[in-house]
Amino acid sequence: MTRSAFVIGFVILGLLTFTLVACVQETSGTDTAYDIHIKEPNVPDWHKRANIYEVNLRHYTPEGTFSAFAGHLPRLKRMGVDILWLMPIHPVSEEKRKGELGSPYAVGDYKAVNPDYGTMEDFKMLLDSIHALGMYCILDWVPNHTGWDNPWITEHPDWYSQDADGNIIDPINQETGESWGWTDVADLNYDNPDMRLGMIDAMRFWTQEVGVDGFRVDVAHSVPVDFWVQCSDSLYADGPVFLLAEAEVPALRNTGSFVMDYGWEMHHLLNEIARSQGANRGTSASLQQGNLVETEEEEAELKTALDIDLLLAKKATEYDKGYAMHFTSNHDENSWAGTEFERMGDGHKAFAVLTATFDGMPLIYTGMESAMDKQLAFFTKDEVPWGDFEYENFYRTLFHLKHINQALWNGKHGGELVKIQSGNDQNIYAFMREKNRDRVVVVINLSADTQAYHLSGDQHWGVYSDAFNPADGLVSVGSEFSGELGPWEYMVLHRE
Repeated sequence: MTRSAFVIGFVILGLLTFTLVACVQETSGTDTAYDIHIKEPNVPDWHKRANIYEVNLRHYTPEGTFSAFAGHLPRLKRMGVDILWLMPIHPVSEEKRKGELGSPYAVGDYKAVNPDYGTMEDFKMLLDSIHALGMYCILDWVPNHTGWDNPWITEHPDWYSQDADGNIIDPINQETGESWGWTDVADLNYDNPDMRLGMIDAMRFWTQEVGVDGFRVDVAHSVPVDFWVQCSDSLYADGPVFLLAEAEVPALRNTGSFVMDYGWEMHHLLNEIARSQGANRGTSASLQQGNLVETEEEEAELKTALDIDLLLAKKATEYDKGYAMHFTSNHDENSWAGTEFERMGDGHKAFAVLTATFDGMPLIYTGMESAMDKQLAFFTKDEVPWGDFEYENFYRTLFHLKHINQALWNGKHGGELVKIQSGNDQNIYAFMREKNRDRVVVVINLSADTQAYHLSGDQHWGVYSDAFNPADGLVSVGSEFSGELGPWEYMVLHRE
C-alpha cells in the first residue's frame, strides 16, 4: 500500500500533453486515475500586483497568538504587504513530537486551530481584521503527511502508506527508498480515492466555511500531479482562490492547478553568486574586475550575473503558465541554511531588489524588515528581535513601486523582462520591464567591487525617477547612459 512513485520532470513547451499524460501514468493507480487537463487557474484579481509576507506566528510575538499578531497588521499594511501567508495554524501532534513544541507541519487536526494560538473565533477575528485592511490571508497547508495522533490515523488507517507488515510509515524518499527522517509525521496514501476526497473536503472547509483566501501547499512536489488537478478543479469551482506550490515542478503550473510556485533554482543561484563574490561571511573568494581569485577546483563552481540569463532561458522552455515566487529568505532557509546576512552578506539588499523587480512575486519572511540576523528555532519558542524596523522603508519602497507600476506586476499582467547589455555583464545585471507605458530600468552591481556600466541599446531611453533617491530629481537615460556602482549598489529607475 505504498504510494505510487511520483516522477518529477520538467514540462517542455511543445511536449506538454505527452508529459502530462506520463505524469498520470506514473502517479495514479488504475482505480484513481484522473484525466489531467489544462485550465486557467481561477485566481482572484488582486494577485496581479501582490507581494507576499510569511508569518511565523509561533515566534512573532511574546504571546505567540492570533490576537497578539493582529497588533502588527496596521504596520504591515503601511509597509505595503498584500498577502499574509501564515505558517500552519493547526494543533501540533504530541505523539513522536520533536522538541518542546513540535513541528507546526505535524498536523494534529486539519479542521482545528492550535490552542497555543487561540480559538477558532480568535482566528476568524484576525481574518476579519486582515480583510478589513485590504490584505489577504493564505494558510500553510500540509497534504503530504499528518501527525501521529491526527484522528485520521485511527479512523482511516488505510488512508496512510504502510509497510509490508501493515505498519503506517513516515514519508519515504522515492529515489532512495529510505526515510526522509521526518519521524514525527505519518505518510498519506494518494492511491486511496477516499483520502483524496477527505483532503479536498478539509481544504474546502477553510475556504468556504472560514473564509481564507488560499493556500501555500507544503511539499506539493511529493503529492501526485493528478491529485492537484482534481483538487484545484474542486476549489476553483467554488470561486477564486490563490494557490502557491512549495515545488518547482512545471506541470503544477502548466496544468493551471497552481498560479505560483517556488523559484528555488533562482534562489540557490543567487546564494551561489553571493558565495562566488565573497559576499557571505567567512568566504574570501571574490571576482576582481572579472579575474577569478580561486583554485581551479573552486573556479568551476563560481557563478556570476551571466548565469541568471542562462537560468531564465531554461525556465522559459519549461513553463507556459503562472509565475514564480522569488525570495532571499523563508522559514526553511532561515532555520536550516542561515539568514540572508549569513548566505548573502553585504549583497543581501541587492538580491532583495532583484527578487522584488523580477518577473514573479516577491516574498519576505518574518523579521526581515527589522534586519533580523538570527536563525529562529524550529521546534521551540524563539522570539523575533524586532528592534526599530530598520529595513521597513526599504521594503515599503519596493512594494509601493510594484503597486503603482504595472511593468512590475506578476506574470502575464506585468512587463516582459528584457536584458540590457551593460558592457560589464559578468558583474552588472541590467534589465527593463514595460507594460502599458509603465516602465522600470533596474541596474544592479552583483559583485563586491565597484563596477563601471554602459547601458547600450535604445529600448531603455527616457526620463525616470530613482525609486531609492527621489530627491535627486529626474534621471535622463539615453544610449550614452553610463557610470559606476559601488559594491552591491543598485538603481531602480521608473517611469509612470
